[in-house]
Amino acid sequence: MTDTSLATWSPRSLPSVEPLHGHRVIVRPTDVTGDADALFEATCDGGPALWDYLPYGPFADEAAFEQWLARHVADPTMLTETVVDGRSGQPVGSASYMHMEPEFGVIEIGHIFFGVSLQRTPAATEAIYLMLRHVFDDLGYRRLEWKCGAASARSVRAERFGFTYEGTFRQHRIVKGRNRGTAWFSIIDKEWPAVKASFEALLSPDNFDTNGQQIRRLSVVRSGA
Repeated sequence: MTDTSLATWSPRSLPSVEPLHGHRVIVRPTDVTGDADALFEATCDGGPALWDYLPYGPFADEAAFEQWLARHVADPTMLTETVVDGRSGQPVGSASYMHMEPEFGVIEIGHIFFGVSLQRTPAATEAIYLMLRHVFDDLGYRRLEWKCGAASARSVRAERFGFTYEGTFRQHRIVKGRNRGTAWFSIIDKEWPAVKASFEALLSPDNFDTNGQQIRRLSVVRSGA
């Protein structure tokens, strides 16, 4: 059966290299020379645990990190983005657009590593929101994917962002000598308006008290409570 909703479908564009501006962060393409030092400093305080479920890291020193980052950014199948703190102007994390299939309107966000100062903050939430918004609102993609090690407690909480769990690929990879099952999540275009509204309610100035503390968390906002 033909899907009539695709009657006017056309391939999408690749993600823009223009910066994505939020209230707390800017997300822009990574500049290895300008970003490597600050990214290494931001992430080295996370200790080895920061890299447990990634196929690279931790890095012995800044030079090793910069060499790896240069190879990572040069990968033509990805667009690697640096998350910049809006106040200090310093790089504090990294995320990438990957597995880009513009002919089908499918893309993934991955290779996420955030410095300690960014982890579990409204700024981190805003960085993910900006990347999602660009995919759906600016580019008109149909599907955005999030994949992670099934044993990574932080990453598998992607459902709180509005992602739908689709299953786990068992024994999908060998990472650092360990078996890795890969959990798959996605958001599709018809779900995006509700997901977007939840993000915007969470990040609204009305959701912060006079001390800058978040009043309602994303899970509460999404529940409609």
